[in-house]
Amino acid sequence: MIYLKSESEIEKLREAAQLVSRTLAEVAKKINPGVQTGTLDRIAEDFIKKNNSRPAFKGYGSKQNPFPASLCISINEEVVHGIPGKRELKEGDIVSVDCGVEKDGYFGDHAYTFVVGECDDKTKKLLKSTLESLYKGIDKAVHGNKIGDIGSAIQKHNEAEGFGVVRDLVGHGIGKNMHEDPSVPNFGKPGKGERLRSGMTLAIEPMITEGTWKVKTLSDGWTIVTADGSRAAHFEHDVVVREGKSEILSTFDYIAEITKNEILETHYG
Repeated sequence: MIYLKSESEIEKLREAAQLVSRTLAEVAKKINPGVQTGTLDRIAEDFIKKNNSRPAFKGYGSKQNPFPASLCISINEEVVHGIPGKRELKEGDIVSVDCGVEKDGYFGDHAYTFVVGECDDKTKKLLKSTLESLYKGIDKAVHGNKIGDIGSAIQKHNEAEGFGVVRDLVGHGIGKNMHEDPSVPNFGKPGKGERLRSGMTLAIEPMITEGTWKVKTLSDGWTIVTADGSRAAHFEHDVVVREGKSEILSTFDYIAEITKNEILETHYG
């Protein structure tokens, strides 16, 4: 069931989204070769709790296999849901960090893909295309359009660059629950799917690969990797559907103050 948010609810969602944005910036400060992913997770959890909020990912899922951390940290061929631990970052890694918080009963959830040191031109192209496609999708999140307009914009941009668009994982609505209707695929046909209405709040999140769009889940029950071992990138924003132009509740500006990679400094929208 889809429900439209009031302006007071949107402000609550903005506060939650901005806390995620600031948490990702705290993590960005420590993304260097030799740093363990578990260290990044502890930094995020401490920061979220100091801001009187709850890490939304920790304990999420089934009782049999709840997610054990506050961040999803996915490296190279890992697309999403990587579990932080003792793994150390290496020069040239690309690291997708996905963060969720619950603040005053409302959720924020977005992601950013970082570079550890320097990376090759092929990887830079992947990151640039994924980031550009996020904003192309956001541009379509306006009243009167359809869900398919968002996915089509993301799909066409990345496939034109020769990249794979993951089908098995999608964006989603967000509000008093971290995952709400509607689903927001990163592929689709213009004019198809649920009609967008002002006040809908969405988490739009292209997950793009250097190779196949097909993915598989590892034995931990969480980590999703590309089926062919190719690298993947993931960017995500929380967005409000509006008349004429959508509104982004989250921001990458805090990260941009810290991260000096030329590809990821580029701003769109």
